[in-house]
Amino acid sequence: MWILAFIFSQCILNVFGEDLRSSLYFVNASVQEVVFASTTGTAVPCLATGAPPISLRWYLATGEEIYDVPGIRHVHANGTLQIFHIPPSSFSKLIHDNSYYCTAENPSGRIRSQDVHIKAVLREPYTVRVEDQKAMRGNVAVFKCIIPTSVEAYITVVSWEKDTMSINAESESSIRIPLCYTVRCMHTLKPIYMHV
Repeated sequence: MWILAFIFSQCILNVFGEDLRSSLYFVNASVQEVVFASTTGTAVPCLATGAPPISLRWYLATGEEIYDVPGIRHVHANGTLQIFHIPPSSFSKLIHDNSYYCTAENPSGRIRSQDVHIKAVLREPYTVRVEDQKAMRGNVAVFKCIIPTSVEAYITVVSWEKDTMSINAESESSIRIPLCYTVRCMHTLKPIYMHV
């Protein structure tokens, strides 16, 4: 009986000893979206660690392993995916507006991160204007702030002005006012940042 107990305890020690010598896990897997300005580029680390040392790779969400594109996309030896700054003419939806994931692998096994959507926002000149309205004199007209669709997700209406005086209609994309006024939509560009 004591021989069985000894063999059982050795098996348990071997299992726990093996687990202590090899491991594989993500340090922080909460990043789901990275939005960056095309003029700055971005670097997204694959935050995994393990023992023995791990090998890191990046893939498109479709499962295709990605490759370096000189001056546009590069995977560093430490597992960081770098997307370089680009002019608008070099934008590629496949590279600059796509979902990626990384994997970490060692003798303990292989793990996969959740998908990370990486999106470049093109910094191009844009104009915000107030939509022209027609109404009969004395009636109320609804004015709308027209923002180009390419930047509307990154623009916030901060106030409205009529004849250089602020109207109490902050953060509204449209307002209702009596006619006979010059109306102007005041806006600001939201900061581009990494969303976690």
